[in-house]
Amino acid sequence: MAGAAIFDVDGTLTDTNHLHVVAWWEAFRQAGHTVPMPDVHRSVGLGSGDLIERLLGADRDRGQDDAISTAHSVLYATYFDRLPAFRGAGDLLRTLDERGWRVVLATSADGAELTALRRAIDADEAILATASSDDVERGKPAPEPVELACRLAGVDPGEAVFVGDTVWDMEAASRAGVGAVAVLSGGIPRADLERAGARTVYRDVGDLLARLDESPFGPGAG
Repeated sequence: MAGAAIFDVDGTLTDTNHLHVVAWWEAFRQAGHTVPMPDVHRSVGLGSGDLIERLLGADRDRGQDDAISTAHSVLYATYFDRLPAFRGAGDLLRTLDERGWRVVLATSADGAELTALRRAIDADEAILATASSDDVERGKPAPEPVELACRLAGVDPGEAVFVGDTVWDMEAASRAGVGAVAVLSGGIPRADLERAGARTVYRDVGDLLARLDESPFGPGAG
């Protein structure tokens, strides 16, 4: 067995970051807050509570948190029937599975959202398990979701590679002792990803698939 191939989903396997931005922006607007979309974009990838705190501050009216989070979920759900996967996403997961890697998704999505995302990726047969931030006390950038993914795959952190698109992904992987691979498809600059711990950076998962043999998933890796 080669090791664990752990993947973030939004912005990494699916082209959904900007859908989240619009849904969060509208959720904040409905609650009476004007939050610039670039600020929302840089916060995507955090769990709901951490995202709200980052954008509204610790001194906000916390009584609004649940309503804002729920509004985001309801707004985002309107896209469930047409969530787009990135080119090569399903093929990449199937190829890694065929090469002996244990594929685990590390995402805050669950329930109907996760079902919609997995339907878009269309590679269920290659996915061993899913580690959600709902299953741990702290989501990314804390290492717990990545550590859980390693446990689900039955491997030590040194035998795993994590692929993500945000600085939160890179920080979580680095803190967990897992090799961090970044993709630019989430819209975060290369320099930011590298500062956060990315050891290699690809344009998107299609680019990673095309260069798989020379990547951390190549022969002799794991």
